[in-house]
Amino acid sequence: MTDPVTALTASAIATLAFQEFVKSGAGDLAKRFTGEAIAKMGRLRELIWDRLAGKHPAADEAIEKAKAGQQEGIDNVAAFLGSELLIDKEFAGQVQAIAQVINAGKLLDQNSMVQHINAEKARALQGKAEGGDFYQAEIMNFNP
Repeated sequence: MTDPVTALTASAIATLAFQEFVKSGAGDLAKRFTGEAIAKMGRLRELIWDRLAGKHPAADEAIEKAKAGQQEGIDNVAAFLGSELLIDKEFAGQVQAIAQVINAGKLLDQNSMVQHINAEKARALQGKAEGGDFYQAEIMNFNP
C-alpha cells in the first residue's frame, strides 16, 4: 500500500500521463522533465489505456480527448482512473510507482527573481508558482 502522504491523486496521475499532449511539444516538455520521466509518461499512458480501453464507451471517448490534449478528456480519464485505483490495489501500486518516478523527474525552475527597490520604505512581494493559480495579498493601512 502506498503512503497516503506521497500518493498522487488520480487527477495528478492523469495529468502526468498526458503531459506530452497538453503542452506545445516535446521541446517544452524536455525543459520541464528529465528524459527518464518523459519515457515513463509513455509507459504510464499505456498502463492506463490498457486498463480503461473497452470498459465503457465514455472511457474510450475520454482517452481520445486526452490524446488530443483536451483538459475535459484528461479530467474524465482521471475520474475513470480513480475508480480503477480503488478497485485494484495491485494496479494502483503499479500506477503510483510510475507516477512517482515521473513526478520526481520534474526539473526545478532555477531562474532567479531580482527586484531593486529605490523608494524609501518601499515594499515589494514576489512569488513563483508551478501550475495552477497563485494568489498573494497584503493588507495596507493608509491611516496611521
